[in-house]
Amino acid sequence: MRFVPLGVRGSTPAPGPEFVRYGGHTSCVAVYADGEDVPGLLLDAGTGLRMLPTLLAGEPFTGRIVLSHLHWDHMQGLPFCPSVDNPRARVSLYVPVDSPDTDPEALLARGFSPPNFPIGPDGLLGEWQFCPLLTGAIDDTVTVGPVAHKGGNAFGIRVSLDGAVLAYLPDHALHDETSSADRADAESLVAGADVLLHDGQFVAAEHPVARDYGHASIETVLDFADQCDVGELVLTHHGPARTDDQLDELATQFEHTPQGRPVRFAKQNTSIEVTPRAAVQGRRRVG
Repeated sequence: MRFVPLGVRGSTPAPGPEFVRYGGHTSCVAVYADGEDVPGLLLDAGTGLRMLPTLLAGEPFTGRIVLSHLHWDHMQGLPFCPSVDNPRARVSLYVPVDSPDTDPEALLARGFSPPNFPIGPDGLLGEWQFCPLLTGAIDDTVTVGPVAHKGGNAFGIRVSLDGAVLAYLPDHALHDETSSADRADAESLVAGADVLLHDGQFVAAEHPVARDYGHASIETVLDFADQCDVGELVLTHHGPARTDDQLDELATQFEHTPQGRPVRFAKQNTSIEVTPRAAVQGRRRVG
């Protein structure tokens, strides 16, 4: 399995020359199974979704989009991507809901319809299925679980493909006021993942803002990765004011977790392999 972050910013896009190397689009991740030339699974649909046509050579998208939550930076790309807003597109969109009785399309339309936007979800071209997303397994590939975050229902996503596991928690309130139950939910979802793709919008010095908006600090995420015994930590959802040079400085400062796990900072359109740790350890023993 591999994944390509199509958007790595949190809260708002970050245009301008000082945001080019890491990228300025908001959250969207394309996931590929081994041997696939095009992705059939997308995690979130922020403005990074606009980059999808470059992966599909202009062809329409067929597959699933799983939304972690319904904040603007995770769904704003939906009406602006010709790969999904296309007469030949076939999309199953998984929308986080509070109960099985909630209509996912109606919930999505609360922020995606007039007067907030010219059209509603029913205005998207192609064949769309609006599926309720609740705690548990969608299938044998994708499992979701609740994570603490302010402002509505939020999920972390665990993807298991080709013997490898990717855990995706783009917005996660991981701080001193996070309850033990919320921590346990997140740890259960992430435990043993080969790669953890996690919220890295703030640092410890920005803790009050991180807490007020329901986010983690990078320092707490490093400890969390160790607690969950992940193989590698990839930080995403970068602060929209954090320049490329500032992210370079953080990447130099945080190269490993306290227990020595590798850490990297996600860059837009850079492919990342998710290799089962047994295979990695085997190569190390041979080498």
